[in-house]
Amino acid sequence: MKSLCARRSDLMIGPRAIVILVLALLGAAPLSAQSQTDIPLERGVVSSPILTIDSDRVFQESEFGLRVAQEIEIEGNKLAAENDQIATDLEAEEKALTAQRADMAPEDFRVLADAFDKKVQQIRQEQAAKGRALNALLDEERDVFLSAAAPVLERLMRDAGAAVILDRRTVFVSASTVEITDDAIALLNETIGSGTATPKP
Repeated sequence: MKSLCARRSDLMIGPRAIVILVLALLGAAPLSAQSQTDIPLERGVVSSPILTIDSDRVFQESEFGLRVAQEIEIEGNKLAAENDQIATDLEAEEKALTAQRADMAPEDFRVLADAFDKKVQQIRQEQAAKGRALNALLDEERDVFLSAAAPVLERLMRDAGAAVILDRRTVFVSASTVEITDDAIALLNETIGSGTATPKP
């Protein structure tokens, strides 16, 4: 039988991945979402052919991103607690099985040990599938955000007379006046909010 420590580590969830979205070259924004972007801008409008944006902040600090992060954290904590309980139960079962070994014929013990290992492998696969489903949910929400954010950012780009929005990480140096992250977050909050009413593709 594998050591319980090895099984417990297999059941644990790694650190939450940081969501990274690169929102550039938005000329292909879906027309169906254009009506969301018709809110007049009361903030100062930048005038520049090139704009920059912090794509991490746009997602993480928007109401949509904050809602997704909270939901993923809740579900991730549930899964982590479930994995801890499973590991504790398997440890107790392994100890009970080991205690029977001295009073059993080797072949009889091997049958029970093999059955226990098979059970552990099955549980490991089931819990791994739950982790993958959680990651798939994150990817799905990210795709919904990207689809909904594209026309909003296109509105900012159009108002500035710009031709492109570049992620700040791809720009060596730029003037702070072409940075539109705060405007993007504010307009996204006004138009799509937390995204609970945003239809999924």
